[in-house]
Amino acid sequence: MNDFYRIQRLPPYVFEQVNRIKAAARARGADIIDLGMGNPDLPAPKHVMEKLVETVGKPRTDRYSSSRGILGLRRAQAAYYERRFGVTLNPDTQVIATLGSKEGFANMAQAITAPGDVVLVPNPSYPIHAFGFLMAGGVIRSIPAEPNEEFFRALTKAVAHSIPKPIALVTCYPANPTAYMASLDFYRELVAFAKKHELILLSDLAYAEVYFDDHAPPPSVLQVPGAMDVAVEFTSMSKTFSMAGWRMGFAVGNAKLIAALARVKSYLDYGAFTPIQVAATAALNGPEDCIHEMRTVYRNRRDALVESFGNAGWQIDPPGASMFAWVKIPEPFTSLGSLEFSKLMVEKADVAVAPGIGFGEHGDDYVRIAIVENEQRIRQAARNVRRFLETADKTLHNVVPMAAKA
Repeated sequence: MNDFYRIQRLPPYVFEQVNRIKAAARARGADIIDLGMGNPDLPAPKHVMEKLVETVGKPRTDRYSSSRGILGLRRAQAAYYERRFGVTLNPDTQVIATLGSKEGFANMAQAITAPGDVVLVPNPSYPIHAFGFLMAGGVIRSIPAEPNEEFFRALTKAVAHSIPKPIALVTCYPANPTAYMASLDFYRELVAFAKKHELILLSDLAYAEVYFDDHAPPPSVLQVPGAMDVAVEFTSMSKTFSMAGWRMGFAVGNAKLIAALARVKSYLDYGAFTPIQVAATAALNGPEDCIHEMRTVYRNRRDALVESFGNAGWQIDPPGASMFAWVKIPEPFTSLGSLEFSKLMVEKADVAVAPGIGFGEHGDDYVRIAIVENEQRIRQAARNVRRFLETADKTLHNVVPMAAKA
């Protein structure tokens, strides 16, 4: 049987290589501290779980749900945007529920991409930002991830020299994996650029509520006047409410783009289980104490990571948002690349991190560290890392010949 076209366009999933080594180590009895996947370990809020239990088993809730999301949920998301960003949305035409932001991105790519269409994507960036379009037959042109003047210089060059002209630009701030943050001024310039060059803007705002400066919450691109003409924004309940496994997200913004996404989804799914949508509505409409508590937990973990890893000899710049630190590989190991270094971390330090190469070739000098373990475990990871770094000469002596031989 011949290889399948879309599968051929997907490279091996590099995270899986680390996962296999991690699973093998655990099978041998190793206590692996997993700071690799951004998988929240906090429980979903109590009132949200209570609403789920209350709704399960009610008449009609076991039936097919709504692909677009039940009306109450779409209204709750619109109310959140009004409250948080001062952005007014029509829940009937400008809001759609998705099975997490990942599914929303992938299906938006299916909706708007013709074979050969060029899409501008930050590098490094979360894999679905590029591969959603590659699976849809698109072509990716990389641009820098940091929201600065270099970003716009590269953007201008990409638009001028891409044939055919790009159709869309992906952004993600607070960024996964880099934790970069964008200002409203940056978004103003971005919207003006998109309008001038007839680009669709697709903004991933999954980490909107995971920030550590209470005076500078991350903005939405839709706060810019006129952004609704060109932009759709994706959000997720995974991190805000620790509901990652519930698969609940949203796309909001330009009505024509939302309608295109809705049409694709109507062929593919009937939406999330109705009790999950009802519980998600309760989360969006409910008290925000749980969000403030979540921020405090992640801030304390971030501080523990920066302090303890710094004391271990691995300096980490404190991220201002997200649940990740984007960290340069320590100098003795730079030549190995992020994948081999991440394997070594599991084998020699019992700590799992995400190799930067998994987010694009420009991430290969870095690893992503997720603060998804408690402070005690993070400090234990730092002690393991200290021992690992102290034996760097011996470790490299054993590894480099193998790498050269390969």
